[in-house]
Amino acid sequence: KKVATALRAKARDLAGGRARRDGRTALSTRETQGGVMTHQPHTTAMWEQAIDCISATETHPFLMAMLDGSLDMASFKYYILQDSHYLKLFGAALRLLSQSKSATPEDAKALQGFADGADFAERGLHDSFFKSWNCAVSDASPCPNNLLYTSYLTSVVATEGHAEGLAVLLPCFWVYMHVGQRLLEARSASTAKRPEEFDRWIDMYGGEEFGKAVTAYRDMVEKAAEGASEETRKRMAEHFCKCCELEWMFWAAAIDQQAWPQYPPAPKQ
Repeated sequence: KKVATALRAKARDLAGGRARRDGRTALSTRETQGGVMTHQPHTTAMWEQAIDCISATETHPFLMAMLDGSLDMASFKYYILQDSHYLKLFGAALRLLSQSKSATPEDAKALQGFADGADFAERGLHDSFFKSWNCAVSDASPCPNNLLYTSYLTSVVATEGHAEGLAVLLPCFWVYMHVGQRLLEARSASTAKRPEEFDRWIDMYGGEEFGKAVTAYRDMVEKAAEGASEETRKRMAEHFCKCCELEWMFWAAAIDQQAWPQYPPAPKQ
């Protein structure tokens, strides 16, 4: 807990220093998304509704500590193990969504491709870490925040409409691209020394290939929103905002290395 408190304090200091140095505030995030307002109004509106959470995520203690190299490797390993569990169910949700009666053949194929990307690119990065760390995803079970997130998105995909299913998965793509690109930009001006694993993570999510995939997925969500009712668009935005919060909570769990409660043995009768 002391480590987590210190990291959060450092994030506040870094965020304040950044704002003083270059005048950037949450408004910069609004300006970035506002530039595409006329082309993708529905997904831009979702982003705007989640702007407070997204702005806070930009300076999340976990990400700031990764950038300056001070993140405890145990927290990073915990995060990668948890993310591998998450990606398995995220990929399953994409495949389930591809089987929706409302999915066009083109969208179904694309969704299968996104699922393959989660399996082979992202989980492939994790597997390379596991090999060097001599561990496996089976060494850990999903933590409470992880289970909360995957249960929520799986429930929406399985029980709600196709458009809502698309929206609930968008933050995993878009928020990761956003923070990856910001970290990549910040890294270019940083002299901090980081473990190789941190840089490889930043390269993955700040890279051009991941950006292309996110753009394609966002286009799919935008198209679905265009053909949806106002009530459905409202629910899509609610799912998007909720999952932005769950992304923040996922990184918070890694800082704290969140565990399930431990109970003393029940007294014998």
